[in-house]
Amino acid sequence: MEQDVAVATDSERARSAGPVRRWMRGSPEDVIDVFVYVVVLNLAVEYVPAVISEGFTLSLLTALLLKVALELVLLLKGRVVSRLRAATTPHGKAAAALTLWVVAAGSKFVVLWLVDVVFGDAVSLGGFFQVTGLVIALLAARSGVRRLLYGAPAD
Repeated sequence: MEQDVAVATDSERARSAGPVRRWMRGSPEDVIDVFVYVVVLNLAVEYVPAVISEGFTLSLLTALLLKVALELVLLLKGRVVSRLRAATTPHGKAAAALTLWVVAAGSKFVVLWLVDVVFGDAVSLGGFFQVTGLVIALLAARSGVRRLLYGAPAD
């Protein structure tokens, strides 16, 4: 039996795939994280009156924004913790600890600001305490799902 259409190899398909498809194949845990964030965010919309999203599309886009923002915050926190561990003087340790506190608290305000700038009144994550609870829930759910799927602790 002859075949008129050439069969593409996996590497040819990967090269011809768009950037989103390449990202999904290369980072399935990130895609799963976004799905987990959508679920947690929509549960917060349903049960926390201060958290508002005007539709599922906005929830999905907010989850993507939160994924990017939280990854950057976790990267920054990791660097600050490395500096804290590497500090040898009391002043160095105090400066690194203060920086860690500023990053931890300040990141919540940055998330609130980003959501406001990108989505305006269509999405609200509440205030500092609501967004702190939401971030904790997002990271806990992410860790739980990664443990369930991969059997190892998440970052």
